[in-house]
Amino acid sequence: MKNAVILSPNFPTNFKSFSTSLKAVGARVFGLADDSYDNLHPDLKNTLTEYYKVDNMHNYDDLVRGLDYFTKKYGKIDLLDSHSEYWLETEAKLRDAFDIPGLRTKDMKYIKAKSEMKKIYQKLGLRVAKGKVVRSFKDAKAWVDEIGYPVIAKPDIGVGASSTYKINNLKELETAYKTIGSDPYIIEEFITGAIHSFDGLADWNSEPIFYTSHVFSTPVMDVVNQDDHIYYYSQREIPKQLEEAGRKCVKGFNVKNRFFHLEFFYTPKGEFVPLEVNIRPSGGYGIDMYNYASDFDIFKVWADLVINGNNKLDYSRKYFCAYIGRKNNKTYANPHAEVMKKYTSNIVLNHEIPEVYRLALGDYCYIARTDTLDKIKEIVNFIQS
Repeated sequence: MKNAVILSPNFPTNFKSFSTSLKAVGARVFGLADDSYDNLHPDLKNTLTEYYKVDNMHNYDDLVRGLDYFTKKYGKIDLLDSHSEYWLETEAKLRDAFDIPGLRTKDMKYIKAKSEMKKIYQKLGLRVAKGKVVRSFKDAKAWVDEIGYPVIAKPDIGVGASSTYKINNLKELETAYKTIGSDPYIIEEFITGAIHSFDGLADWNSEPIFYTSHVFSTPVMDVVNQDDHIYYYSQREIPKQLEEAGRKCVKGFNVKNRFFHLEFFYTPKGEFVPLEVNIRPSGGYGIDMYNYASDFDIFKVWADLVINGNNKLDYSRKYFCAYIGRKNNKTYANPHAEVMKKYTSNIVLNHEIPEVYRLALGDYCYIARTDTLDKIKEIVNFIQS
């Protein structure tokens, strides 16, 4: 029997299905986190063979003690994951220490640093935005003088969009650098275009056994910085050029037995320009949208792949599926009761968003699915107007 350790199995709440699915396919599952056992979801209590509580998830030595405990009691650990961008580097370090298969510290360079991602994209023959890492206002100004405004400035290594700036002129650059200071930032030419993702699950040959795509109404950077709301929807037909670029990236970044979330700009010229690679599921409720759009269980598919090596999957994209966010500080024409009354048959999930995600995703969400894109846009308009 294989041993699987899940970091923070109780957060976010929908991720408990990773643990329950591992048990369902025959694994022995352990939890490692700083939650009290009493706070775990009942499904997790019924799933976990054992739970090890640490005082602080950021204390690496505490995590080592937890894994050492599991190893001595149950044998070698075969899988360690959280499916969270936040813990990627910690997981890699722990895999190094306990010789656990998966991403290691040596792999972090190319999947965490945006400047290093560009090097892989370029080797794959993909166009990238002109960009350079700078560490001072002087160097930033010299680079912007070379490529011209507007530009995007963001941490070379970072998660989320709260420290990302669109800069249109010298005054805005000066203002941004009052906060940025000497932190290593990558400054890129501004690419005009909608954001399309290429999402899925790759097997041990870096071949997607499942893939899909989402189109975003607004860049997350604008949602965070302008306090806007967001919606995004899955596509039933994946553009050929996007699929080709996405498959190249999955191979080029050596994605094995893992989820991927790749972001591209779709330009007015019809190009897909890579923006960022994330070796984890799409954020928020994206992974649930995989299930709603295709009427299957991607958690079980993943577990069967990583535990039993099963990479065979028959599926179809039956629906367009949309995430639609609302913010409490905005006034909407149609109250929640009217939304639910009108679109009961289409809305498959609705509830408040965990606090940590609200800047990017809104305070309340609806997930809807329909046969047609026109119907999706009708629902979005009704909810967000």
